[in-house]
Amino acid sequence: MKKKKNIAILGSTGSIGTQALQIIHDYPDLFQAEILVANKNVELLIKQARLFEPNIVVIADESKYQELSDALRDLPIKVFSWSSSIEQIVQMDCVDIVLTAMVGFSGLLPTIKAIESNKLIALANKETLVVGGHIITQKLKTSRSAIIPVDSEHSAIFQCLVGERMDSIDKLILTASGGPFRGKNKEFLDSVSPSQALKHPNWDMGAKVTIDSASLMNKGLEVIEAHWLFGMPASKIDVVVHPQSIIHSMVEFADGSIKAQLGEPNMRIPIQYALDYPNRSHSNKNRFSLLENPSLTFEKPDIKTFRNLKIAFDCLEKGGNAPCVMNAANEIAVELFLKEQLSFTGISDLIEETLSKVEFINNPDLETCVESDNIARIKSLELSKIIK
Repeated sequence: MKKKKNIAILGSTGSIGTQALQIIHDYPDLFQAEILVANKNVELLIKQARLFEPNIVVIADESKYQELSDALRDLPIKVFSWSSSIEQIVQMDCVDIVLTAMVGFSGLLPTIKAIESNKLIALANKETLVVGGHIITQKLKTSRSAIIPVDSEHSAIFQCLVGERMDSIDKLILTASGGPFRGKNKEFLDSVSPSQALKHPNWDMGAKVTIDSASLMNKGLEVIEAHWLFGMPASKIDVVVHPQSIIHSMVEFADGSIKAQLGEPNMRIPIQYALDYPNRSHSNKNRFSLLENPSLTFEKPDIKTFRNLKIAFDCLEKGGNAPCVMNAANEIAVELFLKEQLSFTGISDLIEETLSKVEFINNPDLETCVESDNIARIKSLELSKIIK
């Protein structure tokens, strides 16, 4: 019998984390939920802990620690709080795989600590590579760690590249659904509400990722992530809009052939692939039928209307701390938009203004990345008072 893989889920109460726990529930002989980490959703974390009985649970919001501790007092579960605990628990010997499903910049430091401890990482936090891709890739060179991507697009590329030589790749082709506003003009976008932007046509995701998808920033972040994961320059990464979200991404090779990975638009498939890699456990769920989907279409992305994709490509080309500043400004902008304190088109305006006001640093170390992130957030909040 194969040894169970002990999983640490960073972000267990989010969309990726809850689906990962469903997989662990369905494959009890393969996986064990060893550590659960949540930000502030203590009610759901308590339910998860009582169902899966992990070794450790961590709540990042210190004000929720006592409630969590009291609720689990009758179980042999260790309860912690504080962000420093998250960075420590990923290094524990009892952990085989770290699933990083935290949102935003917060995933960077735990991922670095997991790499330094030679853990296998199922990466669902694209911002980690956007902000510190150069740091992550250097650390991987001196570690026995490895990254298996969880984002459906990067999982698709990863699967297409199994058994292939990297020097045979001509192009990576990331697909985008186009989000809920595909085909709309700037005038329409000026007045869209958060509730409209949160209605994604194909995917069920958390609020931050859903807004990023609507603005095409999610695809921009994925372009930068693909650059670091697969060592491809921006000139060899394309984005095409594929409204059906059936082809998750493609790879074009030197001989002109193209490999594509297809499947239902459901994150369970790439999550299970990453956790079970290099195996593929049988599943009757989420089966795709070619006969029921006879039409697959493709379009060029509208980067004039949806400027965030162009901004991301420009930041990738510029390098340095530009992607870090862009990511921080976007996180602030999305938060303000969800609070109805910034318009949808104001998201791009705020990112561009922040990039123009924060000092460019060519080769930032980890400390500089953290500082750039902090400065960009402060500057974004200041600029938001004059951008609507």
